[in-house]
Amino acid sequence: MTELSGGPALPQERRVVTAIPGPKSQELWARKQETVAAGVGAVLPVFVKRAGGGVLEDVDGNSLIDFGSGIAVTSVGNSAEAVVRRATAQLADFTHTCAMVTPYETYVEVCEQLTDLTPGDHAKKSALFNSGAEAVENAVKIARAYTKRQAVVVFDHGYHGRTNLTMALTAKNMPYKHGFGPFAPEVYRVPLAYPYRWLTGPENCAQEAVDQVITQITKQIGAENVAAIIIEPVLGEGGFIEPAKGFLPAIANFAKENGIVFVADEIQSGFCRTGQWFACEDEGVVPDLITTAKGIAGGLPLAAVTGRAEIMDAAHAGGLGGTYGGNPVACAAALGSIETMRELDLNAKAKRIEEVMKGRLTAMQEKFDIIGEVRGRGAMIAIELVKSGSKDPNPEVTGALAKACHQEGLLVLTTGTFGNVLRFLPPLVIGEDLLNEGLDILEAAFGAL
Repeated sequence: MTELSGGPALPQERRVVTAIPGPKSQELWARKQETVAAGVGAVLPVFVKRAGGGVLEDVDGNSLIDFGSGIAVTSVGNSAEAVVRRATAQLADFTHTCAMVTPYETYVEVCEQLTDLTPGDHAKKSALFNSGAEAVENAVKIARAYTKRQAVVVFDHGYHGRTNLTMALTAKNMPYKHGFGPFAPEVYRVPLAYPYRWLTGPENCAQEAVDQVITQITKQIGAENVAAIIIEPVLGEGGFIEPAKGFLPAIANFAKENGIVFVADEIQSGFCRTGQWFACEDEGVVPDLITTAKGIAGGLPLAAVTGRAEIMDAAHAGGLGGTYGGNPVACAAALGSIETMRELDLNAKAKRIEEVMKGRLTAMQEKFDIIGEVRGRGAMIAIELVKSGSKDPNPEVTGALAKACHQEGLLVLTTGTFGNVLRFLPPLVIGEDLLNEGLDILEAAFGAL
């Protein structure tokens, strides 16, 4: 019998045939403990053998419903046909030359696609890198080169990476920053318009937050010293927070009025994840620079900074790059990923996922008062969990729910500054039957608390 491959051919079903993790995964975990640094953890210690569509199959034969997408990476599904086809063809031609030594057409093609897809009809250019953190770090370099300024403004609850500079930009201490300092200087943090937790209520959130941000920048930093303001249009690790309506446009306008480069970090929220190509489009915000990674290449490591041509050209020749940045195989995969997004209209699929998930989760909120808020857009949905009768964060029950879901064959992720948010990032190609089955498991887990 021919062994099944992964990708779209994988049976789209949940199947639990052993305890999770099963014996083979446990054996591999023991081997990992012997040879892999302890700092490299795992949300769920099952070892994946195949994946595709909306499922992950482990080495023990269990098939898990995937509500994680490798943290918003495999939006087009694991081993999507166009990704595999294009990457395989590129592998057969050549695997590497270094784009800074002898370039190749696929690098240019990816940059052309980014020009076409990102917001705004102004002249744009891009540079390609390996990871989201690299993209953010290079956006800072570019902004500083363009403005001849040094200060960088970021927001409460923001996450931007694990390099030294991006740890400084990131708000959450544990596990991202603890014990790893000192961090890069000239980074300033300001309040975020977080409607659910705004002290005077969500109706006052946008304007009061804007006023606080502008006051802090002008009085404590000096707008004339700020090179860049960086924000996630929908915050990822901070808890899938949607800033209050009006906040993003106001901050972008303030940046424009003061010669500050406005950077949208769309590493988690980009490429159809929120039901639009990029989350900043929801309020018509056109960033000066936009950073992308995760969903861009269907699982291969690729990232980009795209922005106004005059800003992107501010860095001197040789000032941007890296040995593997824009690797030809990753570029081919990105072209396959974008092809899939266009052909399957994954923006529409993300909106349908939102409709199903929010409908089900809102009904659960009416039954279980520990669900403080249901929020998010597209296939980037979350629930914030609180202690009954309050808004006090409830990380304990969040962890318990995640564990219960894992045992039943549903992969879910936790997140949030307070560790009290369950986030849902299903592949955009997931079948509606699997989506509802996963939500059934979640509801049963709530009922068993």
